[in-house]
Amino acid sequence: MLQNNITNFLQYCKNSNFSERSIESLTFRLNEFNKFIKSQNINSIQKINYQHLLQFVADYNKQPSAHIKKVRVWSLHQFFHYLKLQQVIQDNIALKLPYPKIEKKVAQFLTEDEFNRILNHFYQKATDIHGLRNLIMILIMGLLGLRTAAIIAINVSDVDLVESRLWIQEKGYWQKTKKSIPLPQVLCQLLSEYIKQLDSKQKPLFISRRNKRYAPRSLQNLFRNVADQLGIEKKLHPHLFRHTAATQINKVAGLQITQFLLGHQSIKNTNHYAHLNPDLYAVHMKNHPYMTFEL
Repeated sequence: MLQNNITNFLQYCKNSNFSERSIESLTFRLNEFNKFIKSQNINSIQKINYQHLLQFVADYNKQPSAHIKKVRVWSLHQFFHYLKLQQVIQDNIALKLPYPKIEKKVAQFLTEDEFNRILNHFYQKATDIHGLRNLIMILIMGLLGLRTAAIIAINVSDVDLVESRLWIQEKGYWQKTKKSIPLPQVLCQLLSEYIKQLDSKQKPLFISRRNKRYAPRSLQNLFRNVADQLGIEKKLHPHLFRHTAATQINKVAGLQITQFLLGHQSIKNTNHYAHLNPDLYAVHMKNHPYMTFEL
């Protein structure tokens, strides 16, 4: 019953320049919704009511998380808006659906001591081209805060050692072209040594032992045993290094520079790291008018 409308809606989204990620999410959630409606033996769009939508968002497929509920609400908002535009329905009953409250998670990050221990670990293992590759990737994540996908996609031609710059392609439909970011001197030195050892015809910067582009899963596996070996309680993963870089960048450069380096479209995403700058709070409290208040 809904399939043709869903198919037409997804084509409408493509024509309206929705991002690929949004279309993938809409496809999955609306197919879920279609299965749910079939399970309710509903044979007409006009017979779908607000209670059906609530039940789908809150109860369908066991107990969905708040994040899944949020995406379901958003998908239904978009889909029923389209149905109203096409005059398939008179009212967009999905607009009444509230978004669930999602508790903000405090971003974890590595302390300077933890990061230094990890760097020393990989530095000691940088005795061949693959060990050097691992050290460089750790530094790129921990100093520049690049995402895994952006690191894996770097080509040799993206490295400009003369100008000490790196060209990267960040995620998001708004990122149509590559952007350049400055490279710290230590990375320039290591990259210069690393590139000399690569095949001159090599296109990807980071390669596997099979001379293929390094895989995201391999980068994740790189941290599997390191935490235990070094006595670090945190679970190491690529995004933890991104959080670490964001923490340090925010301390010295502020949110706008941090936003640019992290590739956030909205400053709201970067505000996630605002609480990680204790130096700003220290300055504020030092100048607080009641700090010298006496009874």
